[in-house]
Amino acid sequence: MKLLVLAGTAEARGFAAAAVTAGHDVTVSLAGLTARPASLAGRQRVGGFGGAQGLAALLEAEGFHALVDATHPFAARISAHAVRAAEQTGRALLRLERPGWPPEPGWLRVPDLAAAAAALPVRARVFLSTGAQSLAAFAGRADCWFLARGAEDGPFPLAQGLRVTGRPPFTAAAERRLMEAHRIGLLVSRNSGGAREKLDAAAALGVTVVMVDRPPPPAPAAGRARVETVAEALGWLAAQSAK
Repeated sequence: MKLLVLAGTAEARGFAAAAVTAGHDVTVSLAGLTARPASLAGRQRVGGFGGAQGLAALLEAEGFHALVDATHPFAARISAHAVRAAEQTGRALLRLERPGWPPEPGWLRVPDLAAAAAALPVRARVFLSTGAQSLAAFAGRADCWFLARGAEDGPFPLAQGLRVTGRPPFTAAAERRLMEAHRIGLLVSRNSGGAREKLDAAAALGVTVVMVDRPPPPAPAAGRARVETVAEALGWLAAQSAK
């Protein structure tokens, strides 16, 4: 099958590699938010599509048989575009999304980044592990000190703090050293699921966790399936290939 994979996660990398190994024709699409993306199996394209209409046009023009949305759990816009494009073109659509972390006692759960910024105590020392694109949401909290981590260096629009670079995987010991070195009292995280070393480090240090809930998924669509693991995604692919 000829597949278009909307990537940006470890699950996308794993699925693309397995699909290529199984003999499928795979194109992996990246948003282009980082200058040095991780290597991926299959052909790669970088950049947007021009909305749902542009994505639908690409599916038709390139003759893709199916669309696999393996983007980040918080990439709500592209996921909504994928649903509309699949509906418009009649392509099969799979959403591959790892499960979130179950709520834990002591977490302060908030619906979005604006609510997370509003929830910060005055003069808090905060570790922002929400990605470089989220920093603007905290620009109004000039009273707080922020440690912000991103995959690459870039602007730091906050009044107080430091930006550091790093790419997963991280160890719990390294996360603990980072928080201790900067006297972090509060961790802001999005509920992206997966590796939880930063959460384990925060728990060990008594650091308060502000957890941003996932955005609601797009409305259900005909022909759209949802799985949580690469193995399940490969099972879906096998079923589609057999049709």
